[in-house]
Amino acid sequence: MGDKMNYGFFRAAAASLKLKVADTDYNKKQIINAIDTALNDNIRLLVTPELSVTGYTCGDLFFTKALQSSAEKTLSDIVEYTRGKNIAVVVGMPIPFYNSLYNCAVVIHDGTVAGIVPKTHIANYNEFYEKRWFASGSDFKTCQDICICGIHTKIGSQIFDLGGGAVLGIEICEDLWVPNPPSGTLSMHGANLIANPSASDEYVSKAQYRRDLISNQSARCICAYIYAGASVYESSTDLVFSGATAVAENGAVIARGERFSRSNIITAADIDVEKLTALRRGNMSFENISRDIGFVKSTVKNDSNDLKYRFVESHPFVPANDEQRKERCSEIFTIQASGLAKRLEHVGSDGLVVGISGGLDSTLALLVCAQAMQLLGKENSNILGITMPGFGTTDRTHDNAMQLMKSLGVTAKEISIKDACIQHMRDIDHDPAVKDITYENTQARERTQILFDMANKHRCLLVGTGDLSELAMGWCTYNGDHMSMYGVNASVPKTLVRYLVRYVADVSDKNTAKILYDILDTPVSPELLPPDENGRIAQKTEDNIGPYELHDFFLYHFIRFGFDKKKLSFLAQKAFDGTYDKKTIDKWLEVFMKRFFISQFKRSCIPDSPKVGSVSLSPRGDWRMPSDASFSVFI
Repeated sequence: MGDKMNYGFFRAAAASLKLKVADTDYNKKQIINAIDTALNDNIRLLVTPELSVTGYTCGDLFFTKALQSSAEKTLSDIVEYTRGKNIAVVVGMPIPFYNSLYNCAVVIHDGTVAGIVPKTHIANYNEFYEKRWFASGSDFKTCQDICICGIHTKIGSQIFDLGGGAVLGIEICEDLWVPNPPSGTLSMHGANLIANPSASDEYVSKAQYRRDLISNQSARCICAYIYAGASVYESSTDLVFSGATAVAENGAVIARGERFSRSNIITAADIDVEKLTALRRGNMSFENISRDIGFVKSTVKNDSNDLKYRFVESHPFVPANDEQRKERCSEIFTIQASGLAKRLEHVGSDGLVVGISGGLDSTLALLVCAQAMQLLGKENSNILGITMPGFGTTDRTHDNAMQLMKSLGVTAKEISIKDACIQHMRDIDHDPAVKDITYENTQARERTQILFDMANKHRCLLVGTGDLSELAMGWCTYNGDHMSMYGVNASVPKTLVRYLVRYVADVSDKNTAKILYDILDTPVSPELLPPDENGRIAQKTEDNIGPYELHDFFLYHFIRFGFDKKKLSFLAQKAFDGTYDKKTIDKWLEVFMKRFFISQFKRSCIPDSPKVGSVSLSPRGDWRMPSDASFSVFI
């Protein structure tokens, strides 16, 4: 975690400062103190509130020459203070330009003014009266030349290339609250960081609404949104300000500062610029830089990041919040069952066939089948559940399979595959004492043959049980459990399967719930090798291919964002700190990459299945990959 790389991250912060209205010299000291604090924390972009140089609530004092002159002098001092310092700073101040006064954000970097962005939408309703003082930035159809503090720069709509893929766009307070915020256009033309210097007063329920605006705009724009609000020290007459600060990234608020603080607040976040870029390139709705928006290169050095200000979720498929997790499980379960019900109606089958092993995947598939029958107004007896004990079947899984089918009212059938497999191994001259891949796959394909033939015999649809993680790792037998007529679990990762089964267990009758909870406690295994001397499962999947929680982590970040091996390892070390060390993570990451690549041929011909999340490996929709691609550059 201590190597000198930034891994595509960019540290930015929103500041709410202890300012004095109309006291520019005092405000300068607060801004400079904030810059020092930010520099000590390796922050590369610092955003201060709207009109932070003068204060927002100056009223008609904005028109005075004294305030305008002192603001420019203060800006000059701040600009000079940044010389030789590795940080970009956004401050707010009134800028006179010919016949009008503009409420502006000034971008400062390394002793110069990189550019000035005026506020477009001027609030002029209820408590706001800004049109009395300020003209709209829409006056500038293109950027205009301006000289301030003796520095020649541009004023108007523009974006700032901060280096390393980080591109800054700015909108000011009210700009966010209108139907068509400037940030939409800025993002469409390259900005992936949107700064909002703001002065939004408080009243009941406004804080949540504001947070929703920030997070939703960051989602629509696939950007990071850095919001810096005026502090309690702006409070005057009828208005109270809270100093709200927040950073959102692609729909999630990843950092939020304390409101109503009576000291300076700096809310920092490590923004994943590489992730945002990957999402945009896959989205195809974003264009390159447009001619009608100014483009300024103002590079800050950003050579390392330790993720101090970023939480990395270890189980990205599984919401940590209980209520959100239940809601997610309910939605996924309904999608699975609805997709299956539609397929069943379309093909006109009399019912469903599903193989039941007593493990998690087949249990979830059976529960989905039962829910589909409920949606269609059919009885569960139309489901033919078949358990097929083999050489590795334990009493625990066998009994759970039988009891679950009985509890759900499923038509149950038991067919032993032992004799058929022994005969098949005899036919192909394979010694059953040699417990290799032939021994294992013989059982998997015998089960699949039985299931397909029983589906044909009873005019039923065969439902597959394999999950997303198994498809990613190729942990399935080609033309064995890899095949079905419709795979209900194919886009459900292993780490989520457990929670889906638990979700159903929690709402089931007492007897069904008891069986489901025991299945949840059973180790994950294909049960293709004989049990140990105590009759317990000997073949445990994760002993062979590694922890599924690691593989699901790799899968999520590799498929969604295309991260390379170094970044996957870096993120995993942060997410699993105290659980897995770097050596262990790197070991299983290499296993993941190799297995993912050599298993594409299996995924190229998988059956239809319902897409339930943002990561799917369907060769018809979400993941198109040649079956014979080399993995050398990926490991």
